[in-house]
Formats: sequence, C-alpha cells, structure tokens
Amino acid sequence: MRTLEQLAQALTGGALSARQLIDEALDRIADPNGEGSRAFMSVAAQSARAQAEEIDRKRAAGAALPEFAGIPIAIKDLFDVAGEVTRAGSRILAEQPSALRDAPTIARLRAAGFIFIGRNTMTEFAFSGLGLNPHYGTPASPFDRATRRIPGGSTSGGAVAVADGMAAASLGTDTGGSCRIPAAFCGIVGFKPTAHRVPRDGVTPLAHSLDSIGPLANSVACCATLDAIVRGVTPRSVTPVPLSDIRLLLPSSLVLNDLDEHVTKTFERGVDDLSRAGVSISHRALPELLRIPEINSRGGGIATAEAYAWHRPLLERFRDGYDPRVANRILKAVDLTYRDVREMHDARAELIDAVELATSDVDAIVLPTTPIIPPPMAAFEHDADYARLNALVLRNPSLANFLDRCAISLPVHGTSEAPVGLMLIGRRGGDERLFAIAQSIETALNRTRR
Repeated sequence: MRTLEQLAQALTGGALSARQLIDEALDRIADPNGEGSRAFMSVAAQSARAQAEEIDRKRAAGAALPEFAGIPIAIKDLFDVAGEVTRAGSRILAEQPSALRDAPTIARLRAAGFIFIGRNTMTEFAFSGLGLNPHYGTPASPFDRATRRIPGGSTSGGAVAVADGMAAASLGTDTGGSCRIPAAFCGIVGFKPTAHRVPRDGVTPLAHSLDSIGPLANSVACCATLDAIVRGVTPRSVTPVPLSDIRLLLPSSLVLNDLDEHVTKTFERGVDDLSRAGVSISHRALPELLRIPEINSRGGGIATAEAYAWHRPLLERFRDGYDPRVANRILKAVDLTYRDVREMHDARAELIDAVELATSDVDAIVLPTTPIIPPPMAAFEHDADYARLNALVLRNPSLANFLDRCAISLPVHGTSEAPVGLMLIGRRGGDERLFAIAQSIETALNRTRR
C-alpha cells in the first residue's frame, strides 16, 4: 500500500488525480465481494467526489493547496462531523441531532486537505478489543477471509478500510488498545499518543482518564504525520535513530503469558532480528505490571467506572437497545463507590511513577501487541468465551493506557503469515522519540520479514 507521502507526491506531480484516488477507494468500498458494507457505517461518496473534482480543478489552475489535498481518510464513528450524527456504533444514538461543528481533530484533517470517505464501523461505544458489532456488522480481518476472523477493536472498520485500500488512513481512538489491536490483527501500523497531546473535544468518550486519539495507517511515517496534524502542528519528517542507540526492555512479567504458538515464534524471530541488527534488548522482570490487574479488579476497573458514569442515564432509558455484552460490561461498575474509584486513581498514579523509575534506563518496552492471532468470529458464540478472549486481547495494549504512555504497533509477521504485531511502549510524553525509534525498527523489520 502507498504511504501518505507517496500519494501526496503522485498527486502533486500529476501521476494521479484526486478523483482517480477517490474513485479507487469508493470502488473498493462498493465491491460486493469485499468488506466495505461492514467496514463503514456510512459512505460520503457524493461529497468525496465533488471535493476531489474541485481539488483537481484548483491543482490544474496552479492554485496553492494543502500538502495532502485529495487523499481519502476514514474516521471512526466517535468523531463529530458537522451535519452528521455521531452514533458511536450504537442504535440508541442514531436519532440524536447532527453535530453542529467538526471536532477539532476533524477540522485539522480537513484543513490539511484530506477528504473524508466515510464513517467506520466500530465496537458499540468503543468498549471491546474484539471489534464485533451486532447492530451494523463486523468486517473480517484481511487474514484468512474464508474463515472470517475478527478485525480487532474497537476501531475495527478503520483498520480493515486501510488494509483493504478503502482509505489511505483512518482516525481512531484508543482507551485500552483500540487503535493497536485492530492494526495488529489487520497487518498495519497503529499509534496511541500520550493522552493529553491530542484534544478530545467533539469525540464521544469511553473513559476520560484513559482515552486517546490515534491514527491507523500503512507506515510509522504516516502515523507521525497524522499525529502532528491532529495536534495542530506542522508535520515533519521522522529522523530515524541508529539501531545501536536504541535500548528496549522485554519484560518477563505478564506480557508473555498465554501466547499462542505463532505469536511466540513470530515475535521471538522479530526480537532476534532486531538484536542482531544492533538494538540493545534487555530481558528482566517488571513486577510493577502485575499490579495493574490487581488495581482494576474491582468493578471492572477505572475504564468501566468512568464508562458507567457517562452511560448511566442512557442505560436507565435505553438498556434494551445496547449490545448486551457491552451493557453487561459497563454495569460491572454499578456498585463502585466514590472511594473505590478514588483509590484506584491514587494507586494508578503511584504505579505510573514506579514504572517510570523502573524503566528509566530504556527508551521503550517491547512486547507482542496481542497474545493471539485474530480468532474466528465463530469463537464468540458464548459469553464466557467473549469475556475471556476480550480480556486476553486487551491485556498487553491496555498497559500503555494505564501507564499514560505512548505506544505503537508494527507488523512483524511475514507476507504470507498470520498477522502479528510488535508493540513499543514509549515513555510518558516521549512520543517524538518513540516515532524515531519505531521508524528505525520498522525499516529493520521490513528488511527481514519473509
């Protein structure tokens, strides 16, 4: 797949028109044999074509245009777009009034020239790492389409749209892995920033202490570009770090438990390749991580407590309209007290400081994004299996949100293999350094991926 830089150069140089690019994306979405009808809640075909034609006219006339004018981007159904209803993947918000204005992140992408191709399907209210949506359908991971495997969530449609060429990139949210899990399951790159970097105004919340906004795209550089734009700064080229200057920690605590055979083999191969290329990788316990499940053991933890606080009035009125699995998970927090929640937040703050100290000698933590490859959708017929697999898939990526760190998932599998993500969790606020490290590691992994 082409990167944002490659597409921008092709458009500027005349090798490609915006209308051609939009038509390619729309054709893939409309393909009756594809996943477009399940990857998108709505498709803005008419307006996208009109915008593309206007951009082509201006470009032909020599007008100055934004760098990414004419490139199609998809957005998760959590973001407000003026004139559109933000359903958050739910039925109960479908009759809400349309948004009066764009969310700041959407306005910034629009100003950069991107064309919104449509709103992506997602887990209802973003509250699952699996990507299943009983209301609007679930797109399948690109891997083993005949089996129909889950795409990962909650930014499920966004990941499938990018992987299948229905959009050049997508904008998602990440509360416990919702950008990185689908990126790993669909073989692309997904980024979660340190939460405060990107404004969350005009975005339906899940858990305000953990929510962050991040991109899914075809390369580290694409994610870095989009991250800069939604932050409101001018994108700059990522300067790679010499591999010999990179220091990673592979913890033995928690993150390597219950890996399936393919993830184990593929992740170990990737780590070995990086080590041979000169990356310093230390292997030691990081027992502080074991505190996170303990802290979150009451009432579903911080995410569930904050989700319940927001959803309580909706659940009182529209309980039967929810995906039952999402509603039941939110309702785990019904008996939590203010003191319970305060104690969890205090424990989290202490743990953040403890992990900062314990990892002060490394640039990032390296670990598998998910312990398993995407399971078949048929594996989720029973609620017990849903709960078990959802918790397993969320376990590793949610560490970054709890620790308020930036993180990125890179594909580490071979071209004909089941998808596996290698995740880097950077330091709190160390997003720029993480992009530089990830750029170098992506290049090294691409040389060795078979």
